[in-house]
Amino acid sequence: MHRVGFFLLLTWLLTASGFAAAPNIVFILADDMGYGDVAGLNPKSPIQTPHLDRLAKEGMTFTDAHSGSAVCTPTRYGVLTGRYCWRGRLKRGVLNGYGAPLIEPGRETVASFLQKNGYATACVGKWHLGLGFVPVAGGKKDEFDYAKPLTDGAHTRGFDYSYIIPASLDFPPYVYIKDGQVTGQPDRTQPKQGFPAYLRKGPIGSDFQMEDALDRLLGKATDYMESRKEAKEPFFLYFPLTAPHKPVLPHKRFRGKSKLGPYGDFVMQVDATVGGVLKTLDETGLAENTLVIYTSDNGSFMHRSADDDPGHVLDATLQAYQARHHTANGIYRGTKADVWEAGHRVPFFARWPGKIAAGSRNDEPVCHVDLFATCAEIAEKALPEDAAEDSFSWLPAMQGKEAVAKRAPVINHSASGVFAIREGKWKLVLGNGSGGRQKPKGKPFEKPYSLWDLEVDPSETQDLIGKHPDIAKRLEEACLEIRDSGRSRS
Repeated sequence: MHRVGFFLLLTWLLTASGFAAAPNIVFILADDMGYGDVAGLNPKSPIQTPHLDRLAKEGMTFTDAHSGSAVCTPTRYGVLTGRYCWRGRLKRGVLNGYGAPLIEPGRETVASFLQKNGYATACVGKWHLGLGFVPVAGGKKDEFDYAKPLTDGAHTRGFDYSYIIPASLDFPPYVYIKDGQVTGQPDRTQPKQGFPAYLRKGPIGSDFQMEDALDRLLGKATDYMESRKEAKEPFFLYFPLTAPHKPVLPHKRFRGKSKLGPYGDFVMQVDATVGGVLKTLDETGLAENTLVIYTSDNGSFMHRSADDDPGHVLDATLQAYQARHHTANGIYRGTKADVWEAGHRVPFFARWPGKIAAGSRNDEPVCHVDLFATCAEIAEKALPEDAAEDSFSWLPAMQGKEAVAKRAPVINHSASGVFAIREGKWKLVLGNGSGGRQKPKGKPFEKPYSLWDLEVDPSETQDLIGKHPDIAKRLEEACLEIRDSGRSRS
């Protein structure tokens, strides 16, 4: 047989036998995008999201996907570690840009795990998990030597390459960090600004412009993917975006496009950013062997205003929409930070040509902590016993198969630490309020609790705890057992 023909036959046999090359994995995590912001999930949305709609058309839509928390930092911890953040030191709220590293020393991340198992790894975007800035000797609090390499960050947590910002784009210091080194020393002070260009006062790097941040990060992500097109080993790219989180500063080429104010324009820019990733994968020939996942770290911060209030469309300084204009969180109750569905039910799409059926959907509850187990199954490696304690693989669902191990109930968590547990159609809230921003805020583990049937009442309008106290008791016991046992995965 001709030598070229032999190798073609060998490649075909390996592929047919299940030994195809491991796929690249691109995990895109938007910042504060609501379920209702995506046209394909919200038929009433006037915002055009053609690239996210393309992902849905070419892959699977998870309709009941949840972030590990209703706010930024704890969700990101769960994404990378496969462990609910409330098991560690952060029980409520988020870190700021100067926060101490949150991931415990020695804890395996999905990046370090894949790195040990043949993957090249990269992180481009918002970190928000604490960094090792070096303090100025004898200096004041939050006074750091930005010229010195950071002692902790993406570059020490399993990523071969990283290009990040410290936290949300409204938190100083406003700097880019490449492989643990600040790229442009702060040379001025960013003044405090109000919504929509919401910013806190703080130092800003010489190469940092707020309106250009999303484009710059996309450029670094696409550069990385292009650099991998001839590589033999697969890559894992974690791409946490900075938008549409505050400051709501869409690039000038998007301003006015949505007719829904700066927030709507910013959502369109996020969609275009996803389009940039897909375009690069197509042009490099990487698309066919790349699993692309898109989701958000929590729901949208945009409230619903009363019908007689002007709302964001008429007054861009207002952080709310009239329902007739837009519902950023769709039909779901509440907003970012809440234990209600709007706080943590998020868009979720997965595309993997030839492996995930185009236009398919999954309606089972899943959570971002499941990324780790999914990547481990794709890499055909067992999970370490002391890692990914709350992670269950999405792979069977993606391939339309029954999971070998049933997923444990999903735990929801609000900004102030209110727990909820989700099992099948039932959701029990172990607190007496939203635990976030919607009033009454309530407190964790203070009664009355509430029970919701999300199958018939996804908007959480009818509390059924009085009718089903037995179900509430069972779910409460299950939630406390998961919380106290240290793991969901057996």
